[in-house]
Amino acid sequence: MPARRIGRVEVSAIGFGAMPLSVRGRPDERQAITTLHTALDAGITLIDTADAYHLDAGDPGHNETLIAKALAAYGGDTSDVLVATKGGHTRPDGDWALDGSPEHLRRAADASLRRLGVEAIGLYQYHRPDPAVPYAESVGALKELCDAGKVRAVGVSNADPEQIRLAHGILGERLVAVQNQFSPSFRGSLPELELCERLGLAFLPWSPLGGMGEAGALGSRHRAFHEVAAELGVSPQRVCLAWMLALSPRVVPIPGARRADNVRDCALAAGLTLTPAQLTRLTAADA
Repeated sequence: MPARRIGRVEVSAIGFGAMPLSVRGRPDERQAITTLHTALDAGITLIDTADAYHLDAGDPGHNETLIAKALAAYGGDTSDVLVATKGGHTRPDGDWALDGSPEHLRRAADASLRRLGVEAIGLYQYHRPDPAVPYAESVGALKELCDAGKVRAVGVSNADPEQIRLAHGILGERLVAVQNQFSPSFRGSLPELELCERLGLAFLPWSPLGGMGEAGALGSRHRAFHEVAAELGVSPQRVCLAWMLALSPRVVPIPGARRADNVRDCALAAGLTLTPAQLTRLTAADA
């Protein structure tokens, strides 16, 4: 698996978004752990999670706990695996809510540390801006977590360029990543990607294949991806991830999956080479 960098840490060029293993429609624990182990077997060393990846208030932090269990049960070396988690979203009654207050973020980080069973979180990300809390206050709490040794590096998610620049001003080199939505269907985060290139930050596209329930239809929704996949004899999903990797060396997609075979296909995208003509077709606005 080719590697890319998130701050000072080297990770696999393709990461794994673990959210589908814990939200509605999630597989049973045995299948979920098999899927995570398949990702590790494929050379994936970036696993993305969040404390809000669970069903409702009855099983908080389900995804973090699942990942910790899967890593502990894995037969191989996991010392190079970066588990990136997030705080700032809550799930009261199964709905999505926001709490970006410094008090909440400090409590959330402590709870994530316990569930993951680590002394410090490798990458802690502010999940989504809370309009009720000044952005600088939320980011300042993450700086405090770094200063306290509870977090090694920080990322922001669902942030616009102004917020990224503000976070960079507060955190400096401790800000290492931006995680925003980006896919063939949603290309509105290109300004954030360009800013990440200028600032030297990793860009982690979430839902890179279109999101849960949509990934399987990627080829039918986007003709160019279907055509290039047919030319190469691979899946449109693999073509999509290879296209993202070719856009910038700062990109580290984090596709999610429930089944092992889908994880394997995603991982193979790191070794797929697209021609300049194919990249031009895929990048076209009507792709």
